[in-house]
Amino acid sequence: MHYEYTPKGVCAKKIAFELNDDKVSNVQFSSGCNGFGKAVSALCEGRKVEEVKEKLKEITCGSKPTSCAAELVKALTAADDN
Repeated sequence: MHYEYTPKGVCAKKIAFELNDDKVSNVQFSSGCNGFGKAVSALCEGRKVEEVKEKLKEITCGSKPTSCAAELVKALTAADDN
């Protein structure tokens, strides 16, 4: 199933992804650092939701209390709640 999430406090303006059988695929960050978005997408591809959430949940960006990676965790959690 396809999901979209609007992150807060980071450069990315939207996070889109798919969940199929508890696995993450096709992660896309709109705006923000292009290379970072591609790297996270490649690393998340085919991994279980809980594995991705565990690995990315405490990553921050500079002095910000969050990051695009941590916002992806929030997006995955919101998708789980639906």
